[in-house]
Amino acid sequence: MNLVVFAPVGATLALLFAVYFTRIIFKVDEGTDKMKYIANSIRSGANAYLKRQYKGVSYFFIGMFIILFILAQFNFVSIFVPFAFITGGFFSGLSGYLGMKIATNANSRTANACSKSLNSGLKVAFSSGAVMGLVVVGLALLDLSIWYYILNWYYKALPMAERVGYITSSLLTFGMGASSMALFARVGGGIFTKAADVGADLVGKVEIGIPEDDPRNPAVIADNVGDNVGDVAGMGADLYESYVGSIVSSCALAVSAGLSINGVTVPLVVASVGIIASIIGTFFVKSKEDVSQKVLLGALRRGVYFSSIIIAIVSYFIVVNVLGKEHIGVYFAILSGLVAGLLIGFFTEYFTSDHYNPTKSIAKASETGPATVIINGLSVGMLSTACPVIIVSISILVSYICAGGLNNFNQGLYGIAISAVGMLSTLGITLATDAYGPVADNAGGIAEMAGLDKEVRNRTDALDSLGNTTAATGKGFAIGSAALTALAFIAAYKDSIESLAIKNNLDFTFDLSILNPQVLIGIFIGGAVTYAFSAFTMSAVGKAASKIVVEVRRQFKEIKGLMEGKAEPDYAACVDICTKSALHELVKIAAIAVATPIIVGLILGPNGVAGLLCGATVAGFVLAVMMANSGGAWDNAKKYIEAGNFGGKGSEAHKAAVVGDTVGDPFKDTSGPALNILIKLMSVVSIVFGLVVVTFSLF
Repeated sequence: MNLVVFAPVGATLALLFAVYFTRIIFKVDEGTDKMKYIANSIRSGANAYLKRQYKGVSYFFIGMFIILFILAQFNFVSIFVPFAFITGGFFSGLSGYLGMKIATNANSRTANACSKSLNSGLKVAFSSGAVMGLVVVGLALLDLSIWYYILNWYYKALPMAERVGYITSSLLTFGMGASSMALFARVGGGIFTKAADVGADLVGKVEIGIPEDDPRNPAVIADNVGDNVGDVAGMGADLYESYVGSIVSSCALAVSAGLSINGVTVPLVVASVGIIASIIGTFFVKSKEDVSQKVLLGALRRGVYFSSIIIAIVSYFIVVNVLGKEHIGVYFAILSGLVAGLLIGFFTEYFTSDHYNPTKSIAKASETGPATVIINGLSVGMLSTACPVIIVSISILVSYICAGGLNNFNQGLYGIAISAVGMLSTLGITLATDAYGPVADNAGGIAEMAGLDKEVRNRTDALDSLGNTTAATGKGFAIGSAALTALAFIAAYKDSIESLAIKNNLDFTFDLSILNPQVLIGIFIGGAVTYAFSAFTMSAVGKAASKIVVEVRRQFKEIKGLMEGKAEPDYAACVDICTKSALHELVKIAAIAVATPIIVGLILGPNGVAGLLCGATVAGFVLAVMMANSGGAWDNAKKYIEAGNFGGKGSEAHKAAVVGDTVGDPFKDTSGPALNILIKLMSVVSIVFGLVVVTFSLF
């Protein structure tokens, strides 16, 4: 019990260091008046979008709060669930908002710092990413700590074993709020940013032949706004949800594993140590004055690897002192998750970095046109799924066996859940290496629009190119942890339903045989729903991008002197189109995630829901990896050509690569990342509405 205090202490440290890095950023000058004007336009657009998004999302949260509160009055859920739902969503949204605020203040400062040296630019951009990473883990652990102490106080009259059961079951369900907010933020932001990006590229680069981020392009500000609302605010809310999900699922399974309060303490303390390790690791990220991606990647790796080593060492003492040497296998489960995360990162880098053959092969294919670029990019993405699947499978097996699964099934499941905590324990710094990418991308756009020296743009492009690889790595972490966490959620769902059936004297037992028609149908529906979800998100980007293309063409045609740079484009019109399109599509997409497990449950029963979650986990995991890596490889293949290979900028090969990049944009930044949220949101919704399903199901 005393060790649990490390959770709020770790959360406080994370938030204090986030303030420290914020002060470092604000000490750097924003640059020229032109740079300040552009940065302010991006900032205003991002603020306006999030204000409208949060207003729309608030209606959903109010409606869900009312539904959950009514269910609580009839004892279908705990009275704490509707309130925990609100706080989970609030902190998830807040983490994304704060990250976006810092990113929009760091972009011009990064561009200005790059005028001095590459290392100066890296320091500012990475500091911005560090704020994002530390805010996410800090707020997540703070929210968990607050609820832990509230619930511990409320149930203080109960014996410890019974009290822990009530605490963990309540903690498990409040992830629904975080997942819901993450879905809105990730999908809405993803539609916004990729609609602007695709529209700007298709007209600007392909049709007219002007450079990327050219100030004459009416969609260029919307593109830069999108980097912040999608790749920063959306990603922050997304990984907040992943982080919380891994911790609460392991806490819930600790009870069924017979580890009681000690089993709950371990993931909370490991997460706290991960924060400290991440803070230390950030001070090891620095680079010499060299624009090669290899040098920059080495700088970021130092921080991540150092943090991982600290966690690997300290976790041993945590497990031995909290659980005892007889449960030393739990330590190896944590280690397996940690190693799995690093390996997923390595293979993601292999398939998306232009230092390796997969991305180079896509660039080579551009010489024969867009069709071969698309074909090669899809094949690279499909092939890239093998390694993460094998890695996660081995991690599951190792974690299950080491934690004692051969003798005690529930302890094995706890091992799988705790391995996800190990994988995400370095999130404070791995998210920093991810979140700095959009800042570097914005910095490049500002450098181009403000007319800075070519050397400045070369430096920001070096940071941006690496950002594509680290962003893909970050998505790999999120997707890999989603697979582990989703499996833990399925186990927690089974435990929850069985417990509810006993408490309410309901005659129900699980039959999860693959030959059970309910399970088999559920598996098919789960696989299909991931594709339907991806289809809707891809379609939303396509519709919005089409509107941007029409608007950009109109402005070049109707605004006299725009092409010559003598007239100012109407940037606000494109920002408004992206905002309306993104928010309009959200309701339908969110309905799929929330309604599917409830409808399937009411028709097929809990057995069908278990099948649904299994099918969605398997299909969603593989599809998400494929999309993320294809998109990252297409993007870096384009940048590889822009660096002077295969004819360089403006060549036919470059135009073909741009087409590939536009296809990859919604792959890697909209549909792919949203799938890991879909998997976990459906799992949590299934748990929250478990008693409703088991009571009113046709089966």
